[in-house]
Amino acid sequence: MARGLEGKRIVLAGSRKLNELGVMIEKQGGYPVVRSQQGLLQLAESEVERDLRLLLDSSTDWMVFTTGTGLEAMLNLAEQHGFRDSIVERIKQSRIAARGYKTYAMLKGLGIVPEVTDDDGTVQGLLRALEPYRFEGLSVMLQLHGEPMPELVHFLEQQGAAVRSILAYKHIPPDAEISLQLCKEIVEGTVDAVCFTTAVQVRYLYGFAREHGYADRLTGSFNSRVLAAAVGRVTADALKEAGVERLVAPELERMGAMLVEVARYYQQQEAGDKTSGIEPA
Repeated sequence: MARGLEGKRIVLAGSRKLNELGVMIEKQGGYPVVRSQQGLLQLAESEVERDLRLLLDSSTDWMVFTTGTGLEAMLNLAEQHGFRDSIVERIKQSRIAARGYKTYAMLKGLGIVPEVTDDDGTVQGLLRALEPYRFEGLSVMLQLHGEPMPELVHFLEQQGAAVRSILAYKHIPPDAEISLQLCKEIVEGTVDAVCFTTAVQVRYLYGFAREHGYADRLTGSFNSRVLAAAVGRVTADALKEAGVERLVAPELERMGAMLVEVARYYQQQEAGDKTSGIEPA
């Protein structure tokens, strides 16, 4: 896959492993362009402590954990305030649903085996797993990470559950000037591909684009000349929800594998152009 990105400007929309990914792009002959859309995570410490104490003081029929990072933050905060063991016991007294392997593994490490788990690491997978259960008249604690999950809350409330959410982290949006710059670059086609490593990045970019009148043009450019790349299924689904149909995503959900897929895309495109006698752009 040598030099598969020759002359290409590849945007990195994440905030992790930027140097490592940049080196990979340069080895392929490309130019890394950092335009982070990840934003920042801030622990909502006082709110979480309050919610955890309420959890101890009330009965909860079900607890739904959606991220291992959020669960870890809850437990660490409870430990700082001296009631971690009590929280773990309260979790053990409830019926448990979990999304994602990391969440499942963390619960198992506490001696807790979830009654319900997803089959693909997505909210939709968790919803499918919850469908056979009835929640009418039951109380449900929903642990979130850095953003709401309205579809999950809606499903539970439609079933008649009383839902109480604990939002362990809050997202601080990315720099507006960087988002504007990226919107212009995509619309004008001055970059060749944008690599998204989380669904949050997609949602932030499109949220900004909708507010500033770029959303339709953004999607149009992704579907015609600027390649969208997703690190995995969840991120790809966020792009598809925004209307992006022309995208690549690796089977192995790793950042390096995503860049390999981008390079492969351009190599196949160039090979096709040569076969048809068309000079590659």
